[in-house]
Amino acid sequence: MIQKIEHIAIIVSDMDKSIEFYTEILGFTVRLRGSGLKREMAFLYLEAQPQIEIELIRDLYPIEKYNEVGLVNHLAFTVNDLAEAINYYGEKGIRFISTEPKPTLEGGRMILFHGPNGELLQFVERA
Repeated sequence: MIQKIEHIAIIVSDMDKSIEFYTEILGFTVRLRGSGLKREMAFLYLEAQPQIEIELIRDLYPIEKYNEVGLVNHLAFTVNDLAEAINYYGEKGIRFISTEPKPTLEGGRMILFHGPNGELLQFVERA
């Protein structure tokens, strides 16, 4: 039986730039970084939720072009105050896709933006 979300994998083109974005801008910590013959990988977590990780994967010898949309549509992060998050991360260089947050089905608000590899990310403020 499923007990928890383990990690969400994101294909990246520049591991250093990606780690810098997730650690310096979004506040993640690198738990493990390494490489094999075909891939370089890093696992990152948030202090408040260390049991769920983001896995960054960089293929050393990509053999095909990755679909920009991919099978995983986006990675969402909960924030307490969306307006505060927009201001804070906007000052760190994040450019949001829309100028205004959109409503969620549960009565909250959300806003989308892209990570350094074009991955679709979302901040969600619960109702």
